[in-house]
Amino acid sequence: MKAPSVLGIVSYQVFPAQMGGQKCVADFYTHLAKQTKVVLAVSKENETAGTMGFQSYPFLFHHRIGFANLFRVYPLYKLIKKEAIDVISIEHSYLGWLGILLRWITKRPFIIRSHNIEALRFRDMQKTGWRLYAVYERWVHKKADFSFFITAEEMKWAIEQWQLDKKKCSVITYGTDLQNPVSYTDKALYRKQLSASHQLTDQTKLFLFNGSFDYLPNLDALRVIISELLPVLQTQAFDFRILICGRWLSKQWQDVLDAYPEIIYKGMVEDISYYYKGVDCFINPVTLGSGIKIKLVDALSYNLTVVSARNGARGVLPEIAGQKLVVLDDYDWQGFAKAMADPATIQPIDTPEAFYKAFNWNAIVQKALLSLQAL
Repeated sequence: MKAPSVLGIVSYQVFPAQMGGQKCVADFYTHLAKQTKVVLAVSKENETAGTMGFQSYPFLFHHRIGFANLFRVYPLYKLIKKEAIDVISIEHSYLGWLGILLRWITKRPFIIRSHNIEALRFRDMQKTGWRLYAVYERWVHKKADFSFFITAEEMKWAIEQWQLDKKKCSVITYGTDLQNPVSYTDKALYRKQLSASHQLTDQTKLFLFNGSFDYLPNLDALRVIISELLPVLQTQAFDFRILICGRWLSKQWQDVLDAYPEIIYKGMVEDISYYYKGVDCFINPVTLGSGIKIKLVDALSYNLTVVSARNGARGVLPEIAGQKLVVLDDYDWQGFAKAMADPATIQPIDTPEAFYKAFNWNAIVQKALLSLQAL
């Protein structure tokens, strides 16, 4: 059966792809484009997709003024006809209404690729109007020809709470191009370089947390690190540093971090993989938000042990991550800090082969194509 051509509709900036959510979109369509024809219609603030294997058209309005895209219906209609598009793919539920309208005009099916249950994310971020969005989000998913969810937990929730047809739902997660764990020989070299660059000894245990700090769940994780984890860690008899990477951290927060000698704030780094390879452990004290934590998948793919709150570990089954993922109950910060300090937490055990099979991008897009072909 011929693979369907796909028009992806993205209502926010993803190019250049620097942060986790941007990578989730860009990497999915890059790998999908290796299997079938892909065209993207993206918001105006995007740069060109470059050499990613597909053509992108930056003429949409951002979803914050999403209904202005009524003026983009005719250009989208012409694009669908010109490129002989078979399936319309809406990233997130924001422009689901546009998928409904385009289906009516073009007779092409549309899908929604959900990265979060947005209403629940808005609730956690204390945004007004989240209940109203919850009504809309349920409506567009029920109208869609198919829904992709980022985790099995969110798909199960949506089927139960929104009464979706489970035959029209599937899990399409975030992936990795790595197929094997980084060797401990290589990790030792990166660790030595990282320690030397900060004048640290080989005995200093190195932890990492990264994220975009215009996002409340990541800011809350910083609060947890400072007010909950550090006081416990400081009572433990071991030398450690917590490296924090990411952009959009306020000057006020930078001043807070600078006050703690155990914290090293790096800002937005050019190559985060250098830190994934060089530290001893990734920490994920995230209890807010929904979806899969992309940084968690990235850390595990680089053969890095992760200590995580339960909310932050959603989407990664314990049997797939094995001993590389240590999960503590949400808000058990005493246990979280003690797991960080416990020498038994970090052992020279590789991320299991099952993880690389489950989170391989090629396998993920093949699964997506099977669902698209059935529409």
